[in-house]
Amino acid sequence: MRNVNRGNKEKMKGIILAAGKGTRLYPITQAISKPLLPIYDKPMIYYPLSTLLLAGISEILFIVAPDSIDAYRSLLGDGSRIGAKFEYAIQPVARGIADALIIGEDFIGDDDVCLILGDNIFCGQNLSNVLKKAGAQKGGATVFGYEVKNPCEFGVVEFDKKKNVISLEEKPSEPKSNYAVPGIYFYDNRVIEIAKNIKPSARGELEITEVNKKYLEMGQLRVQLFGRGITWFDTGSPDGMLEATKFVSRSQAKRGRYIGCIEEIAWQQGLISKAKLVKESKNLRSTAYGKYINSLC
Repeated sequence: MRNVNRGNKEKMKGIILAAGKGTRLYPITQAISKPLLPIYDKPMIYYPLSTLLLAGISEILFIVAPDSIDAYRSLLGDGSRIGAKFEYAIQPVARGIADALIIGEDFIGDDDVCLILGDNIFCGQNLSNVLKKAGAQKGGATVFGYEVKNPCEFGVVEFDKKKNVISLEEKPSEPKSNYAVPGIYFYDNRVIEIAKNIKPSARGELEITEVNKKYLEMGQLRVQLFGRGITWFDTGSPDGMLEATKFVSRSQAKRGRYIGCIEEIAWQQGLISKAKLVKESKNLRSTAYGKYINSLC
């Protein structure tokens, strides 16, 4: 395991795992990668990307399937237009979420990492502060808990009466709580070796829950509960996509503020200047999205 000096906090890099086959969405995803599908007025991938930007992370690796890497590069480029740095890697075979940490080893280097799933959407007024707080923790891992009606479909976290974490289970048939672990995880650099040493599950995948269990065994897993002010969508199913689309549409219409606008967030985070924001709005001036960006200038 790497010898990382935690006295000097390393920077945080981001990985977006967007290589899944999206079989729950067939036949839609038989010809296109799931995170390239639209959620209302933006590609799905914009939402996890915006989440990382809100967390203050601008060096990001996209892990994609072999047949979709050109499409992602065409859509997102190298990140320079929003002041970020993007890299791409291929997951040849779907081997589970934790495999992303192994694929991303060279990209991560000696830094810490935030891993987010390409079909997970997070939004909320205080989201940026919550994420930056998680990323600022020294050592160990931070994941989140979100109360759901159908916990058996997710990784589940169990707490004692004092809200201390006592167990984690992946898609249990009899969940011990209603708190699912959403698809965003903050790890220190040791996660690379941890991921390398877990064994595939019965379904042949490297489960991210097993990585989290290792941190729990070391007494270095923090679980922060998302309150009512933060909304999470898993858009891996048609119903999930529809629910998220309706939410984004209604929220933007009601509040007049966009969700997942990467140019706006890049400007707010100081990654691009106002002049650059104006330029981006002109490139999209024929769309409602571009007109929204222009309204910010």
